[in-house]
Amino acid sequence: MPLEKLRKLALSATILAPIVAGGLVPSGAYAAQQPNPGPSVLRVAVHAGLDTLDPIASTAYIDRTHGYLVYDTLFAMNNNFQPEPQMVDHWTVSPDQKTWTFVLRDGLKWSDGTNVTAADCVASLVRWGKRDGMGQLLFADISSLTAPDDKTIVMRLKAPDDMVLASLAKLSSNVPFMMPARIADTSAFKNITDPTGSGPYMMVLKDWVPGKKAVYVKNPYYKPRSDPSSLAAGAKIAAADKIELIHYADPEAAAKALISGYVQYDESPPMSVVPMLEADPNLIVEPTAPPGSVGMLRFNAAIPPFNNPAIRRAVLEAINQTTYMEAAFGNDPRWWRTCYSIFPCGTTYATDAGNWIMKLSNPAAARYALEKAGYNGTPVVVLDPVDIPVLADFTNVTVNLLTNLGMKVTVERMSWEEMLQRRANRSAVNGWNVFDTWWIADDIATPQAIAYSGDPKTGWAGWPNDPKLEADRTAFLDATSLAAQQAKAAQVQEDVLNDATVGILGQFFEPIAFNKNLTGLTTPVQFFWGLRP
Repeated sequence: MPLEKLRKLALSATILAPIVAGGLVPSGAYAAQQPNPGPSVLRVAVHAGLDTLDPIASTAYIDRTHGYLVYDTLFAMNNNFQPEPQMVDHWTVSPDQKTWTFVLRDGLKWSDGTNVTAADCVASLVRWGKRDGMGQLLFADISSLTAPDDKTIVMRLKAPDDMVLASLAKLSSNVPFMMPARIADTSAFKNITDPTGSGPYMMVLKDWVPGKKAVYVKNPYYKPRSDPSSLAAGAKIAAADKIELIHYADPEAAAKALISGYVQYDESPPMSVVPMLEADPNLIVEPTAPPGSVGMLRFNAAIPPFNNPAIRRAVLEAINQTTYMEAAFGNDPRWWRTCYSIFPCGTTYATDAGNWIMKLSNPAAARYALEKAGYNGTPVVVLDPVDIPVLADFTNVTVNLLTNLGMKVTVERMSWEEMLQRRANRSAVNGWNVFDTWWIADDIATPQAIAYSGDPKTGWAGWPNDPKLEADRTAFLDATSLAAQQAKAAQVQEDVLNDATVGILGQFFEPIAFNKNLTGLTTPVQFFWGLRP
């Protein structure tokens, strides 16, 4: 492996190393096993319905799930969170470390039978780099990205960047999935409608019921690697002949479908049905492994009243993580913990820097701060995705919090997919002011995460304008040791909390439930290609 001892590449593995030590890819129920022979259908009760087909234009995890079934990547993270080649056969780096040359594996084809080309991959990377936070930082260092022939990709950098492979192997939203150039040439701000990919499965478009059901069958043109499967890396062997992702509007209906055996995996059962599932001896109900996920409140910094950082900070002074976590997960310590860091507790960059505001939880102080900030009764529109129970519970707490602070609150209830579309609206007309969401820990474990962007042009929905934050995120990449990186990450946390662009609601390990005979489970991202009932 060229440049095996690259400084920052080695450091990138330490970001999640504490998680691995804590059981992120544990043995037992999560251990990958060899699938049994024979035809099979895997049905999964997913947390949200698949309404769009674009894992680049959306950070929604259901789009990432879809993406991992139908697409492949140039590199991928293994169980040790080290990048390994996936679609790439071999690569070289120039002595000055500014020219990277990647050569694709032989025999790669798209699911329509056409050959994968380097030009396809260049177009895919360019599109990804316009939406993903890590991709944006990578492309800021790229002077040219070309395909001199059908199998060769040449990336020329302005300066050495040791995070190239880690960026190309990004595990979660947004994943740099490869697509045919005819699709990847679509604007990064417009959803694609063609799911042609080179992954282990292909989508059956005629059977797709948007928001309710998505169906996949094995891709006959997929060429797996010969390496053993290791998290997102290695051979992706399609275990089930057919996969159906089903969204149940009623969580109890999803639980009953799992109990009956119609579905084999429920990826996000709410606490209301957990006792029912735990009572069935044929099922296993477990928390997701540490560090799990992090709840987050997001302000719209582009329009009043939260275009005023002082008003955002006043709200942060009132947040009580325990209230949020108990609302969604009860008081059972299996499912959650408080965490006063924007970087998930238990990961490398978790820090106490500037976190006094996260610990305050003082409504009286918050009301005083809100008055001093000049809040004048401007209505606050809260988006409420009622079909995601955890988020609906979080939203109820947020509505009560804002109302008790004396803010004029309007709640707009909608589906998760409707919220994704609505939150993209930057205009004050039919706009929004705040929503609750969550990220898996991997997605917000470093300052590179899009959730911490301070660039209103390229950042995540909410669009804060914070040049200092952007400068400190860039400085993080220039750090020359782990200690220096941790110091820069601490500065980024102080920036984020000072500008109050997000509120951290707590760290949780939501339940998953599955048939005890199911094999091939993984975490923190479940790759359904390896599951077999």
